[in-house]
Amino acid sequence: MLKIQNSDLFLRLEKTGAKKIGLQFPEGLKREAYAFADELKIRGYDVIISGDPCWGACDLDTSLISECDCLIHYGHAPVDDTKNVLYEFISQDIEISSLEAVLPLLKTKKTGLVTTIQHVHELEKAKEFLKSNGIEAVIAKGSKRTPYPGQILGCSYEAARNTECEEILFIGTGVFHPLGVSLATGARVVAFDPFMKIAEAVDSDKLLRQRFAKIEKARNAGNFGIILSKKSGQKRYELAKRLCSLSDKAYLISLFEITPDALLNLGFDAYVNTACPRLAYDDQARYPRPVLSPAEFEIVLGLRNWEDFEIDEIV
Repeated sequence: MLKIQNSDLFLRLEKTGAKKIGLQFPEGLKREAYAFADELKIRGYDVIISGDPCWGACDLDTSLISECDCLIHYGHAPVDDTKNVLYEFISQDIEISSLEAVLPLLKTKKTGLVTTIQHVHELEKAKEFLKSNGIEAVIAKGSKRTPYPGQILGCSYEAARNTECEEILFIGTGVFHPLGVSLATGARVVAFDPFMKIAEAVDSDKLLRQRFAKIEKARNAGNFGIILSKKSGQKRYELAKRLCSLSDKAYLISLFEITPDALLNLGFDAYVNTACPRLAYDDQARYPRPVLSPAEFEIVLGLRNWEDFEIDEIV
């Protein structure tokens, strides 16, 4: 069971003077919210738990921010400067010696080093480990959405690009982030799962083939729905408006939760996503109609060549 007694959260909370607190947890940790609520109630706070879906710090419960004096958002680092929000994220240690698994896969003596928020505190140790094995690791600053050096998001790979390395080591779970690093930088990417202790070179060709197929299918679309998110850190109105202006067959659609059923009910032949970039890439198999990134829409319209494909990011 998660606890907040070992963090400085209470000190930060006291400084705000807040009395009525909103709690927001990501989907995999929602069952832990009541334990946090108990600790806060014991200390005299009024607490409201957000029960709505939450997929990141870009998905703040704005209604609770309005209702409460302060929102505690658990599991992520800030992506913007929304007021009256405190962030409490998980730090997960890794067994540094297990990085031996990556050594046979690294082809250069200099590598960029990136990870997700839960492992950023381990990057300096990883850098020292690599140095002891003759490899120079570069940890770079990212964008305003990634406040910690070496931190990347599924919508921001600036920390990877800024290493300016031909090879990059990603530490973390899943395939989406290292694939994104590969597509965003053009670098050779090695991914290391610190829990399974498995390292592998990343091959982005399969994803590119899938994206090419979606583009080709969308060429026959009679109309396009340009998705505009209502979520705090995903709303890209100017981008959506510009994309809509590119075709008289395009229409703006405002959505909060973007689901297969929602898109099916709207009935467009194809969609262009300006919300969370992962919707087009990571969840593509779930959608009955093509969901394109902004760059892919421009390819469909003949305004960009396939050779100029680029992964979507929120800057």
